[in-house]
Amino acid sequence: MIIKCPAIVIHSLRYGEADLIVTLFTKTSGLRSYLQKGVLKSKKGKIRASLFQPLMLLEIEAYHKNKGTLERLKEARVLTHFTSLHTDVVKSALVFFISDILKNAIHEEETNTDLFEYLETAILWLDSHNTISNFHITFLIKLTQYLGFFPDTSQIESDYFNMQDGVFQAISTNIYCVQGEHILRFKEFLGTTFEDSMNIRLSKNLRSDILSMLLVYFELHLHGFKKPKSLSVLNEIFN
Repeated sequence: MIIKCPAIVIHSLRYGEADLIVTLFTKTSGLRSYLQKGVLKSKKGKIRASLFQPLMLLEIEAYHKNKGTLERLKEARVLTHFTSLHTDVVKSALVFFISDILKNAIHEEETNTDLFEYLETAILWLDSHNTISNFHITFLIKLTQYLGFFPDTSQIESDYFNMQDGVFQAISTNIYCVQGEHILRFKEFLGTTFEDSMNIRLSKNLRSDILSMLLVYFELHLHGFKKPKSLSVLNEIFN
């Protein structure tokens, strides 16, 4: 079957001398991987390798066999031309970090329109704003809403955050219960907007502690999730 829909570039991998395997999160068909033959050497083809930078927003037309194998793109074009996402050093580091997160967090070949629209909104927000120091914290927290493990805030006044169960509680009941200033500040992010979260003041150590805690939280709730390789670069930039 032929599908036509928006898509977000999650990852691309060189295959052989001239081919690319491109992983896209599509609006209508979930996560799909495509083999683009000769794209790295072609200068006249309709589909260029430059289209597949991380988090590019594309409009694609593709052949889907729906057999769990690599699909094939018929056409692809840029849906949104970014102004700074891939040229600003800090934003570029965030782009690679987010694409690494999504590569580990999304696996389903099924429609998830809400998740797609959230990712699209977050990417466009990052491209159009300059105050972005807390973006990755807010992004991860909001992402948990769409992946099914957003923290239960009914007991948010409690001191401990139980990462294993995703709840706040008064006492520690396992090794994944954490407390401290970073948990107090973490609470400030819950339910806030991207804009408002940029007003939360964090030291570099607190930002790093919250991020580390969130990555453990993701590891506990997503099978096979691994800390992104780009984390060290991100920490270096924000520190």
